[in-house]
Amino acid sequence: MINNWLDTIWLIPCYSLIGAMLSIIWFPGITRKTGPRPAGYINIFMTFCSLVHAIVALTVAWGQPAHLLSFPWLAVGGLNFTLDLQVSTITVVAIVLIAGINLLAGIYAVGYMEMDWGWGRFYALLALFEAGMCSLVLCDSLFFSYVVLEILTLGTYLLVGIWYNQSLVVTGARDAFLTKRIGDLFLLVGVVGLFPLAGTWNFTELAEWAKTADVNPTTITLVTLALMVGPMGKCAQFPLHLWLDEAMEGPLPSTVLRNSVVVATGAWVLIKLQPLFALSPFTQQAIIAVGSATALGATLIAIGQIDVKRSLSYLTSAFMGLIFISVGTGNTHSAYILILSHALAIALLLMSVGSIISNNISQDLTLMGGLWNRRPISGICFLVGALGLIGLPPLGGFWAMVDLLNSLWQDNPALAELLLLINGLIAFSLMRVFGLIWGGKPKQMTERSVEPLWLIVIPMTLMAGLVLHVPQMLFSWGVIPNWMQMLSPDALLLSGSSVAGLVTGGYLYLNQQVPKPVTLPWLGLQKFFANDFYTPKLYKVTIVGLVDGVSKGIYWFDRFFVDGVGNFFGLATLFSGQNLRYSTFGQLQLYTLTIMVGIGVLLLLLFNRAL
Repeated sequence: MINNWLDTIWLIPCYSLIGAMLSIIWFPGITRKTGPRPAGYINIFMTFCSLVHAIVALTVAWGQPAHLLSFPWLAVGGLNFTLDLQVSTITVVAIVLIAGINLLAGIYAVGYMEMDWGWGRFYALLALFEAGMCSLVLCDSLFFSYVVLEILTLGTYLLVGIWYNQSLVVTGARDAFLTKRIGDLFLLVGVVGLFPLAGTWNFTELAEWAKTADVNPTTITLVTLALMVGPMGKCAQFPLHLWLDEAMEGPLPSTVLRNSVVVATGAWVLIKLQPLFALSPFTQQAIIAVGSATALGATLIAIGQIDVKRSLSYLTSAFMGLIFISVGTGNTHSAYILILSHALAIALLLMSVGSIISNNISQDLTLMGGLWNRRPISGICFLVGALGLIGLPPLGGFWAMVDLLNSLWQDNPALAELLLLINGLIAFSLMRVFGLIWGGKPKQMTERSVEPLWLIVIPMTLMAGLVLHVPQMLFSWGVIPNWMQMLSPDALLLSGSSVAGLVTGGYLYLNQQVPKPVTLPWLGLQKFFANDFYTPKLYKVTIVGLVDGVSKGIYWFDRFFVDGVGNFFGLATLFSGQNLRYSTFGQLQLYTLTIMVGIGVLLLLLFNRAL
């Protein structure tokens, strides 16, 4: 009975898929009679089943060695494809996290999308995401992980574009799909190039192979760089970061799931591939460079945004950048804690601002203010999420960052200083958002704002409770060895950077004496941040411009050369046929004249060649 919970853990993704397939029943004809709600309720129930199964499996797998499952799939041409699953404490905790956040997001969506009639498609796609992510964390094969990531890319396109009658939604879905496809293409190149070197795609076997591998440095560098680009796209790292910003056009409940755990799928694969990255120092430095640039750049961009959802989305990219730094420096322990703390905290932050958007019908920070007296529950939840995200003790973000900081001071002090700077800027950015929404005096959009439906408030408060209990979970798991670590020099430096960011942000955005909006002395620098470092324009000049130029050149060649040659032979055939058809009408004199002219032309050509 005990082993059955682990041997049947592959059923967890199936629960969600069953819910997604049952949603097909609510096509428009049935929806007119029953309404769309049953589709949502069925998917919420199936997600609850997944969560229960995962929690029971966690109690069985706790403290036990990894449990391996293998299912034969295809044997052809000397290749044996097997679907390998690894059931360990970490993988089951990840499934509990995914199912738990999806369950709360599903309940949240009942209140947030109360008047929407697309519940069937929306909940089916949420279920597809849950099934894909649960399959990914269980999968011990790089090949099948790539397949799952492709499915998630398609799911991103469909879920972001669910309101397909809006032009911005369609554009955001398209850009998200195409940007992630760039990373997927490079990842496929790395997957194909790795197999001849290692002879396997199994993550466990790849880690063992990497310990004694003797490969050409150039070859392994090229392969690992290709493998790195895939997670770059999934985690919205520079320069493949714009898709996450534009994906904010989709429904906010899906944003909660996407920004908390969907983006972390790329980080999960990156952590699994860390033993391979260690074979190439150049690739490790590239991972650190990408993570550092994204963490710092995305935080600065977030401070310059006036759209609240976009401001939080850039902080997601920044935290994924910190995970890149952790993997590049070989500190996968910190990477796992960063994934956990970020997922819960950012989900809570998005739920908090979503409760404001739901009845204020605005995402513009400059139109909000004075909501502390009217929306205290949402404000308290936002503060809990903000404190859980930054390095302020004793919440989860602090333990993740202090663990990374301890390792960085030894080998990379410059990165440690950069981490302190980024943490302070993130604290400042979150306090800026809090001050613009809950501080100051009420404005036109917030004059009559009240707390939303209980279906929005309850999931939000439950998520706040989870964020507050992260330290206890980490302590029970042995991640926090000693509470006195909060008084270590590194911890004090980290706490100091958090306090500095919070105090600075509070002074500027909670102080009525400071004029709003707050502007930098250098207007050009402020526009540089607000316009995303002009990355979209750079795309248009470089990548988009190149593709457009090549497309126009191919169009010209096809239009005037390929079509021209075809049209020439067609006209020649038509002219010849028109002339020869007269022979069937008895006009032999014209037929004879045509032949004589042709013979004359041939003789003239032969005569010229003879001369």
